[in-house]
Amino acid sequence: MEKINIIGAGLAGLSAAITLAEGGYESNLISLQYSERAQSVLAEGGINAALDTMGEGDTVNEHYEDTMKGGGMLANPVAVRRLTKNAPDTVLWLKSLGVPFYQENGTIILRNFGGQKKKRTAYAKSSTGKVIMNALIDGARKYEKKGLIRRYPHHEFIKLLLSKPADGQKICRGVQIKDRYSDSILKLYGIVILASGGMNGVFPGMTTGTTQNSGEVTATIFAQGVALSNLEMLQYHPTTIGISGKRCLVTEAARGEGGRLYVVRNGRPWYFMEEKYPVLKNLMPRDIVSREMYLTVREKECEQQVYLDMTGLKDKVWEHKLSDLRNEILYYRKLDPKNTPIPVEPGIHYFMGGIHTDEYHRTNIDGVYAAGECTSLYHGANRLGGNSMLGAVYGGKTAAMHIMKNAEEKGHDFAEKTKEESMESYRAESMESLGEESMEAPAEASEEFVSALGNILYDGLGIVRNEGRLKFAMGKVSQLEAACHNDREKNRILLAKAMLNSAIIRKESRGAHYREDYPDRQDEYYRKITLARYEEQQLEVDFVQIQGDPGISSE
Repeated sequence: MEKINIIGAGLAGLSAAITLAEGGYESNLISLQYSERAQSVLAEGGINAALDTMGEGDTVNEHYEDTMKGGGMLANPVAVRRLTKNAPDTVLWLKSLGVPFYQENGTIILRNFGGQKKKRTAYAKSSTGKVIMNALIDGARKYEKKGLIRRYPHHEFIKLLLSKPADGQKICRGVQIKDRYSDSILKLYGIVILASGGMNGVFPGMTTGTTQNSGEVTATIFAQGVALSNLEMLQYHPTTIGISGKRCLVTEAARGEGGRLYVVRNGRPWYFMEEKYPVLKNLMPRDIVSREMYLTVREKECEQQVYLDMTGLKDKVWEHKLSDLRNEILYYRKLDPKNTPIPVEPGIHYFMGGIHTDEYHRTNIDGVYAAGECTSLYHGANRLGGNSMLGAVYGGKTAAMHIMKNAEEKGHDFAEKTKEESMESYRAESMESLGEESMEAPAEASEEFVSALGNILYDGLGIVRNEGRLKFAMGKVSQLEAACHNDREKNRILLAKAMLNSAIIRKESRGAHYREDYPDRQDEYYRKITLARYEEQQLEVDFVQIQGDPGISSE
């Protein structure tokens, strides 16, 4: 039986590996860095589940409705129902692995998060991602000792190993990777789960995510024929601060605990979110808060800086819930948020769009699954805070469970062949239909090229967009394409065109995609997924219907 190859060792990758190991299945865990350096460690605020420990009468159905409405009704409703239904068990599974969620008298305490009227977010101060990762890393170690999980740290994804049998449908036979230390190239055969994270490296220095999440995997597999969806949906987190090389996140938990946004207007603080949105106030969904910040500082009477005022928070909150955040701001900005409002601005934080999958996390290519932030499934046009870690952990488990179910139905043999037969079949099919496979790693994209492309995309895909800026950006991308030196740069150009085309054809405003030339939402025409495909050297971006009835009003 071939091992399952998992690309990425963050929340989704570890969750998948542990779930497979619990079922007695072996996996290869492939990543540039050890799990301790994964993007997931940086996640701060918490993980959502309708545990209803706060006595507010919360339900999984309300979690479902908030997720669908927060995402502009663009997410897969079948997948979101499963996500929210299984959220309580997912959080309790993490607790069983040793995650020290904040508790009182043995009860998990939940906090408020944006876009949700009830307390639903389990947390561990403002380092929730770090403590969940620690528990998953420890959980994986016992299976590493048993040989069920084999780690390949400092290994870089090169490409999927694809073949095309007589019926013309591509099949994934495995993955090619490179050891960054020795430069040796390896081929690992078997099913692939992509858990490679968001596309932070497409926007260098402009996101809150780790620079190790380069976007290289998504660009490569797109060029190989894996479909992507909703690429226009980039979440700008309203509260970030600038540090060297990236944006530093100021967790939404700060506003959940009582932090207030204001701008100086006519010499006095104006708490604009509280005036404009009297119900949820500073806890409106992130797309709305970011857009209001963008527009407010452009009003004539207002100064051009937004501040987050946390000076009214009680000592107990700082001590037990936000001590990590306070230390972080003190370290990077030499300001004490307990006593001084801090300057904040929106920064790219999350990619709702990505690899297109069904509710079982299967892609359009047989033998390839995807989970975590690299996918487009649960969040639609805008992600609710607290749903990203949930989607990653549950997504990894779901992909693993579907693989095991299929294996059981096929008698534990994924390809219904021996390993040797599978390799020989792959070689024959590859040479016949896709060309001989190279054992050399492609050249790197230059820093100058990546930076130039990132600046173009950032200008076109900002918080507020219009046809002119988008088409201008597309023209600049085409000019830059003429200067491409290698396949990796060409793949990035291809991905950039797909992102811009997705934004151009969506002539409406929905979630994180705000068109000032089309400010209204048009459900009749655009409650559809943008699907990008690259086949036979042709890029196609079009709309496809959402599968499944959401069962709720879109209002």
